[in-house]
Amino acid sequence: MLTRRSALLAVTLGLAACGRGRSASVDSPPEGSLAWAIAGDWRLEPERDQWRHPLQTLMFWGLEGNQTVLELLPGRGWYTAILAPYLAANGGKLIAAGFDPQSPSLAQRETLAAWQARFLHDPRLYGEIEQRICGRGPLAAPGSVDLAILSNNVHTLMAEGTAERIFRDVLTALKPGGAFGVEQHRASSTGLQDPLAGTGYVQEAYVRALAQEAGFEFVAASDVNANPRDTRDHPFGVWTLPPALRTAPLGRPDDPNFDTEPFRAIGESDRMTLKFRRPGPAAVAAP
Repeated sequence: MLTRRSALLAVTLGLAACGRGRSASVDSPPEGSLAWAIAGDWRLEPERDQWRHPLQTLMFWGLEGNQTVLELLPGRGWYTAILAPYLAANGGKLIAAGFDPQSPSLAQRETLAAWQARFLHDPRLYGEIEQRICGRGPLAAPGSVDLAILSNNVHTLMAEGTAERIFRDVLTALKPGGAFGVEQHRASSTGLQDPLAGTGYVQEAYVRALAQEAGFEFVAASDVNANPRDTRDHPFGVWTLPPALRTAPLGRPDDPNFDTEPFRAIGESDRMTLKFRRPGPAAVAAP
């Protein structure tokens, strides 16, 4: 498993070659490196790194700068703000499969609009991001993607009844040997899994079964995003915790008397971090 120290050493020593010819100070990562993308002032909520560990997570999934990467349901773009500059600086390509602009959900339409306003205005920094609609049509050309990422949205697919189909669509989009990285709020391993994942938590065994049934091979699991303080027993599901800090049921007015401090003290949710692959030999780059 990658440790924080080994990941940082890999970036500072191994990714220096990714620099773009600009001299960097001792404290500045080489331009074009993954550490550079993570340190950028364009980041969205970088204070969440203490819980989400983007460097270690992306290295665990096998991200490289020249890959074609499929990001599923990017939300407001927490990971997009890292992936897009990194891939654009290294000749890679980002495909974002987001919400349907005609979704009956106002929240989904607003989230998509916010993502588009943030990432489509500056192709110099973010590159030419290819947009797809998750759940409508192919996610990408068959066999064209090196790495697919689904971060904290398995429960969204389950709630919409599309998880099985989307997992199969991801398999189709990946190259043989391509990787599928999944991060998800982790439910207790005991009891039955709510098929709609109403609390936002999903059992790790359930996610592994979804992937296996779609045709994936399991590669490895990491506890880089584990949080043993998370009891998973919260009045408003995972959204009781940061960053949402919900104080009332969805659709109800906020409760100013609800004490969020115990949930702030827990931090963000306990999360599984999994890596799967599409069976088959990985493509070998031409010399």
